[in-house]
Amino acid sequence: MTDWGVRAESLLNDLATCSEPGPGVTRLPFTPEHRAAIDLLQAQMETLGLTVTLDHAGTLIGRLAGPPGSKTLLMGSHQDSVREGGAYDGIMGVALPLLALAKLRSDGIDLPFSVEVLAFADEEGVRFPTALIGPRALAGTFDASVLSMADSRGVTLRDAMAAFGLNTKRIGTLARDPGEVIGFVETHIEQGPVLEHADEAIGVVTAICGIERHQIEVIGETGHAGTLPMSGRRDALVAAAAIVAEVDRSGQSTPDLRATVGAFDVEPNVVNAVPRRVRMTAESRSPDDMTRCDAGKALHSFVGELALRRNLTIKVRKTYEQVAQPCDVDLSRRLARAATCIGAQGMALPSGATHDASAMADLCPVAMLFVRCRDGVSHGPAELASSHDMGLAISALAEYLVSIDRHTNEADD
Repeated sequence: MTDWGVRAESLLNDLATCSEPGPGVTRLPFTPEHRAAIDLLQAQMETLGLTVTLDHAGTLIGRLAGPPGSKTLLMGSHQDSVREGGAYDGIMGVALPLLALAKLRSDGIDLPFSVEVLAFADEEGVRFPTALIGPRALAGTFDASVLSMADSRGVTLRDAMAAFGLNTKRIGTLARDPGEVIGFVETHIEQGPVLEHADEAIGVVTAICGIERHQIEVIGETGHAGTLPMSGRRDALVAAAAIVAEVDRSGQSTPDLRATVGAFDVEPNVVNAVPRRVRMTAESRSPDDMTRCDAGKALHSFVGELALRRNLTIKVRKTYEQVAQPCDVDLSRRLARAATCIGAQGMALPSGATHDASAMADLCPVAMLFVRCRDGVSHGPAELASSHDMGLAISALAEYLVSIDRHTNEADD
């Protein structure tokens, strides 16, 4: 009897060798490491009898054709990693759907619809200051202006893709017809400890959190640390510390809000001078957009009052916003039912991280299956999903695929 979790572990170990030298996995888009991963995945797809293509956004597509006129269910995730990342983030969501199809084939089950397994090129946004080219191309939301963006070596995205054998002028032709697509299901490690704390191997995502980021600059006045009296100091760092505390308080006290100060720069940053300037970021995430927006407004209000109280200039502006993306109720219900069929609880939880599914939602309904990761660790060499948990996820995906009936997915419905 096939141990599908062990099969997944073996495949992911092989894919982890498609990496730059060094700790963990470093596989950036449109590089030799990316090409190696594509070659390995293509061989796996062809072994399963899938028709394999590489589209001009760099997405590797393995297609299992269903009956004529049937719709297509899209599954997959991204192949790229952060620098010195793990062997599971993203790429596991390509490997597990492939093995779910292999399981169905071994069980002699034919599906009444088509399935495509997608390996997107660039979700992490590490090499270039943009991401999600593949899903945005399929959704018809690709912005061609990003092709002029350059990596740290000055190579533009356009040139990198051309060198990879892609025709960027054809990306705009890749948009799919929503009427022909059932939906998109992404499998991913949780990247957090919730499933582990609940002793659950898999969970069903309710929503991908919305995100907003704020750039804050606190401007005070420097002076000698030994001669400037405490009274009347215009210490930028003291005010910045109050902002850090307020951001943390907001996150701690507001349900479903994650609030973080992640970047911090102090001037003059010497031991014997009062800090005159601090630049910092504040980020908030929530599956509920109103919660997130209210937190941002409260931050701006707090900063304004602090500037007056401390006699400082504090500049704050919102630099980024991404709305929350709820997962489709019907697809998620089917995933939860499939999870319970294989012995899991079908636990529901939000995703605090962004995924390819957030861009695919502009094309079709989306759902996500989370797999438990050890200690909640992600984006590092210690990232791990057990073969046991991956085996359960493969069984759940296979059960989910079988649950989709022919009538629901006829293209002319």
